Amino acid sequence: MHTFRVWAPLPQRVDLVLGERRVAMTQAAGGWWECTGPQAGPGTCYAFSLDGGPPLPDPRSAFQPRGIDGPSMAVDHAAFGWTDGAWRGVALPGAVLYECHIGTFSAAGTFDGAIEHLGDLAELGVDAIELMPVAEFSGDRGWGYDGVDLFAPHHAYGGPDGLKRLVDAAHRHGIGVVLDVVYNHLGPAGDYLPRFGPYFSGKRTNWGDAINFDGPGSDEVRRFVVDNALMWLRDYHIDGLRLDAVHAFIDNSATNICEQLSTEVAALAARLNRPLFLIAESDLNAPRFVRSLEAGGYGLNAAWADEWHHALHATLAGELTGYYRDFGPLALLAKALRQAWVYDGTYSPHRQRTHGRPPTGLAGSQFVVFTQNHDQTGNRAAGERSGALMSEGRLRVAAALLLTSPFVPMLFQGEEWGASTPFQYFTGHADPTLGQQVSAGRRQEFAAFGWDPADVPDPQDPATFERSRLDWTERGAGRHAGLLAWYQELIALRRRVPEFTDPRLDRVRTDYDQQAGWLAVRRGPVVVATNLGAGNWTYPASQKAVILAASDSGVGRSEKGVILPPDTVAILTTEPPL
Repeated sequence: MHTFRVWAPLPQRVDLVLGERRVAMTQAAGGWWECTGPQAGPGTCYAFSLDGGPPLPDPRSAFQPRGIDGPSMAVDHAAFGWTDGAWRGVALPGAVLYECHIGTFSAAGTFDGAIEHLGDLAELGVDAIELMPVAEFSGDRGWGYDGVDLFAPHHAYGGPDGLKRLVDAAHRHGIGVVLDVVYNHLGPAGDYLPRFGPYFSGKRTNWGDAINFDGPGSDEVRRFVVDNALMWLRDYHIDGLRLDAVHAFIDNSATNICEQLSTEVAALAARLNRPLFLIAESDLNAPRFVRSLEAGGYGLNAAWADEWHHALHATLAGELTGYYRDFGPLALLAKALRQAWVYDGTYSPHRQRTHGRPPTGLAGSQFVVFTQNHDQTGNRAAGERSGALMSEGRLRVAAALLLTSPFVPMLFQGEEWGASTPFQYFTGHADPTLGQQVSAGRRQEFAAFGWDPADVPDPQDPATFERSRLDWTERGAGRHAGLLAWYQELIALRRRVPEFTDPRLDRVRTDYDQQAGWLAVRRGPVVVATNLGAGNWTYPASQKAVILAASDSGVGRSEKGVILPPDTVAILTTEPPL
């Protein structure tokens, strides 16, 4: 026997659909309906009919084996045989993250396929993988940011048990798992929530209708979102969540939904006796998201810092179109290296207004930074990685600045070996009209960057997806192997040198010369010296200085210090401390 419950305050009648049978449900308090399904249990497929209408998936469906329009399947989360009882979690401060997309990370494109490469990530030195969204979305391929069944791991990836196997295996390798979740909108296909209740506010975001966090009926909607977050952490043993675009949360209630999430996740962490964390993606540069509750903030653990990437990319790749026009000079890169956010109450030419607030009192471990990620790669017209836009020397410089930073560094799948495959935007919508709209909208999106619409791959074309799949065979060959060894050396160095994981931003010092093209980052006695100029540059280190790592064999010594050829970086310790 299995009790089915659904929140549906809008219809006058709700029936449970079991195959050809329809069983009338009983109305309970607060807009809920319930009934006990005869001979129903885990593995049973079911749906709900509202006012005699067609069968619809459960808003809290745990599994959609036939996709967004099919019936839901009951799942017993307690039935899975976990082997990670000794796992004690992963702390975000000091960690190295690794973002991956399940569909393109392995040849199989599944949770089980990803397991095959966990040993490679452990050897690299990764502390946690960050999965792009896996909640059920339209079709068999996509980025996942248009999910509609938020409680159901995607059927094409392997469903609930597949995700549990991946998390269990990751924990055996000593690797945590972070999951990207989307609570600011739902996808354009398969969203049946408005038929059940007031899940949306009528307000709009850049991606669609905003979730109802503060209007009539919002108590249950907020419970829906918070319960979803707790489910991933509790039932799937996930270690942390990355909250997509929290700046698009529209919530004027006294307790912001971010605060409610952080409070309830902290309570769950205490019950489970392992650390759990929440990472916010926001382009507001607003400290309130990560300030403690005691200091009047929302209590989230960290924020993505896109501007760190923008400052680095504009300098190393020389791109100054679109939002990159706000970056480029070494002074702004130096600022990003000191505090992650560049626009902290200063005027942004791209936005044509003042933007952000200073990150006063925040620690480096409260920012996640990266040289590449799914957005900054996949939202280019052709999805080029940094390897197609920078020299190998500059790739090594970027890696060094990332992995010696006081922030939480995150790699993007294949970055560590300079993967030659692009990462492009792809979809697999079954509705041809929707597919055409997505393709047309994608081409219009890039006008600000001056990219030719003809260069934008068709997201609906299966070849776009296949081009984006990692080629693991190139990892150990030629220049790829050399770059991989550099990443391994840097991560190992990050473990050995305490200054690199020291989150105190007031201890970060930068010096630079725009005309000569050099930049030096000082952390106590440790210096990361970078030459981006056209000629050799000598960093004035004493003869007692020890070179801990160098990106090129051409880095050497002279009586005046350490000589760096163009596009190289050296990491050294000095005596006496600077």
